Amino acid sequence: MRVALLGAGNMGTSLLRGWMRRGGIEVSVWDPLPRRREEAGRLGAKVAPSNPEAVQGADVVVLAVKPGKVGEVLDEVGSSLPDEGMLLSVAAGVPTAFLEGRLGRRYPVVRAMPNSPALVGVGISAVCPGRWASDEHLERAEALLGAVGEVVRTEEKLMDAVTGLSGSGPAYVYTFLEALADGGVLVGLPRDLALRLALGTVLGAAKMAKETGEDLSSLRGKVTSPGGTTIAGLYALEKMRFRAAVMGAVEAATKRSEELRDELYSDS
Repeated sequence: MRVALLGAGNMGTSLLRGWMRRGGIEVSVWDPLPRRREEAGRLGAKVAPSNPEAVQGADVVVLAVKPGKVGEVLDEVGSSLPDEGMLLSVAAGVPTAFLEGRLGRRYPVVRAMPNSPALVGVGISAVCPGRWASDEHLERAEALLGAVGEVVRTEEKLMDAVTGLSGSGPAYVYTFLEALADGGVLVGLPRDLALRLALGTVLGAAKMAKETGEDLSSLRGKVTSPGGTTIAGLYALEKMRFRAAVMGAVEAATKRSEELRDELYSDS
């Protein structure tokens, strides 16, 4: 498969690393920053002289630029996009209708929302098709995103919520991990040991939940004895409205994603 990667920032480079690990993918890259182009070249990509030249002959053009740059880049490459190709956008909050409208023609577009653990190959991406994208186009997108983690299909109307949960979610988890480790320090653990225990606990609990498929309340109940230490800790979390805080974070991030989408249209 031939891929053009427009934008080699954190997400673009994460994708590129995954493709290079998997093999069988020929990648042409353009980014305005010389250091990013050099890094892409070191990873095994061909560095193109410009965006329009990068997309020539590509089966998939991956748009990995900041939302505010999307319109500018599409104006630059629109007439150069291969007729048999497709556009895969990982630009946060940018709807397929905006992408299609900016291209000004019937062109297959797939929108994706990856997250930062893609950097180490364990991200999760949600994808949704644009108006002229077929199952074949979705499968191409899934093949590329599958190189950096799990892929799920969803409806576009849910993408802001996806952003609020899995897109922003790693930051919530890092905050929880930090607090969990700080709690260990508070009760006397050395910081390095507290952090190691916190990381192992969260990773192990997530893996157990995923692999067993058990209801989360059931898993929690198995480690919560009557009158024990765990129920005392859970009671403290409930008193401090832990659940409401997490749910509120997802809701706030979702609303902000909606606002950014509206700003995109007002600026275009």
